[in-house]
Amino acid sequence: MTAYNITLLPGDGIGPEVLQQAVRVLQKVSERTGVRFQTQEHLIGGCAIDAAGTALTEDTLKACQNSDAVLLGAVGGPKWDNPDAKVRPEQGLLALRKGLGVFANLRPVKVHPALIAASPLKPEKLNGVDMIVVRELTGGLYFGQPKGREVVDGHERAVDTLVYTDEEVRRVVRMAFRLAQKRKKKVTSVDKANVLESSRLWRKITIETAAEFPDVELEHTLVDTAAMRLITSPAAMDVMVTENMFGDILTDEASVLAGSMGMLPSASLGDTGAGLYEPIHGSAPDIAGKGIANPIGTILSTALMLRYSLNLESEAAVIENAVDQAITSGARTADLGGSLSTSQMAEEILSRM
Repeated sequence: MTAYNITLLPGDGIGPEVLQQAVRVLQKVSERTGVRFQTQEHLIGGCAIDAAGTALTEDTLKACQNSDAVLLGAVGGPKWDNPDAKVRPEQGLLALRKGLGVFANLRPVKVHPALIAASPLKPEKLNGVDMIVVRELTGGLYFGQPKGREVVDGHERAVDTLVYTDEEVRRVVRMAFRLAQKRKKKVTSVDKANVLESSRLWRKITIETAAEFPDVELEHTLVDTAAMRLITSPAAMDVMVTENMFGDILTDEASVLAGSMGMLPSASLGDTGAGLYEPIHGSAPDIAGKGIANPIGTILSTALMLRYSLNLESEAAVIENAVDQAITSGARTADLGGSLSTSQMAEEILSRM
């Protein structure tokens, strides 16, 4: 039986708490199927800064690159939240994405019928919401150079650079179209082409790429309109694709549809190599150590790992069905209005696998 090598990066805050539950799920999958998972744990983020002076060591990056997949908890926290600091936890995550060559972040957003009341939106807006946001992950403002702060003529000046190449756009848009072919065959490309040159290039390349997929409908929408549509008509969306910063913002907005950020998983993929899987929530330092964090986003990220990196589709479906059944039965953590602890919620899911 094949043994898969998984690198675990618990990180900061609630990261270790939720990742522990994902490991329990992997153990259950192994017991049921005989599939073996060999795990190794490394530091990333704030805890890595404390231990090694850097948010991502070379050894950790090499371990991730040599893995079949990487499972991440969360990074960051107020301890390291100094805007003048030269080393910040988030730098570890950005370096990891770059080092793994993962350029597309997939964030499924599906509203469970039993959780419609947990969303601030009207129930009729949420019926049938089932979409995937594909966010470009290694370009744009977060990586563009030059970047920095300086004093010019006695005034502070800050510079960030928004850069995209045609190939960076083409590869992530192509992935979005391939996903759409297996779904409702519709891609919504989000840009700011009325203002930004980078968005005009994005739209041009998206139109060219769409010609390769005549069976998929393409629509363009400006990012401000997309932000409104996520609230007014989210069920009309199927696959949304956009650049790095727009995707970062829009996916956090979309998390409200599901009732809690703790519900949503993500997969970061490239053409080859290990995928990176993590919940979309942050380190939540306000509840860290209390044992009340929702582990579902991390557990569903584990299912995405089995599907996309390990090609274990049936095993991924078992996890997703168990989560669905647990929610239907009324299992809730505090963020969903319930009282279950992190481990108790995981137990509700494990008992249904």
